[in-house]
Amino acid sequence: MHGVPGRISLTVRDLRTVQDFYAVVLGWEYEPRPGDGVAQCSALAEGMVVGTLGTVSDSAGVPGAWTPHFLVDSADRIAGRVRDRGATVAVGPLRIGEGRAVWAADPAGAVFGLWEGPGDPVWRGEGGPGAPAWLELRTGDPFAAAMFYGNVFEWDAPDHEYVDIGFEHDRVVVRVEGRTVARMYGGGLEEAPDPILRPSWQVHFRVRDVDAAARVATAAGGSVPLAPHDTPFGRGATLRDPEGALFHIVAG
Repeated sequence: MHGVPGRISLTVRDLRTVQDFYAVVLGWEYEPRPGDGVAQCSALAEGMVVGTLGTVSDSAGVPGAWTPHFLVDSADRIAGRVRDRGATVAVGPLRIGEGRAVWAADPAGAVFGLWEGPGDPVWRGEGGPGAPAWLELRTGDPFAAAMFYGNVFEWDAPDHEYVDIGFEHDRVVVRVEGRTVARMYGGGLEEAPDPILRPSWQVHFRVRDVDAAARVATAAGGSVPLAPHDTPFGRGATLRDPEGALFHIVAG
């Protein structure tokens, strides 16, 4: 499928330290992934690939944060559509393994990726503990964001009937084949000093016990910027890994 979330990636400086952290917090295991000399691996939860971790040199300009990559039929064509709509292509198209990747920022500054290549299944928000539950885009104007991404990925095209846009709990909701994969909501401030408040795509992972996972994250060298609390979507918390990458956990 073109124009839907297909992979999430995290760039790191110390791969082993980050692997150990997510292994104890989310229960991940790992397997090597071809990278043309770049150390990277696939992260697995209960045998299912849920993301990729990789080291990238500081000079590459790739952000050290969790980044959603949308599957595309042509990295060059969609990178052009990103530029044409007032956004920024920061890196790429860049060959990584058997595919080609792009890192971009939308008009509000939220970073996202494009991925053209084999080996990454469509993400439908399925899976148990350790798997990504959904993406959330925190931005200043969620409706403008929905228009931007819809235009870039051609969600209104006749052959994209598998994508549906709705509204739920003050959020714009993106569904793929009836399953919620992304939510967009207001509140992102481009000049906010706190990175949590800046426009960004944020990944939510499922865990069996949010409170216990938050305690384990702290003991493993991470931090808890937002303590466990109840939300309209269940109990959740905001965590940072040892290198500062922000992510969220939800009960499920």
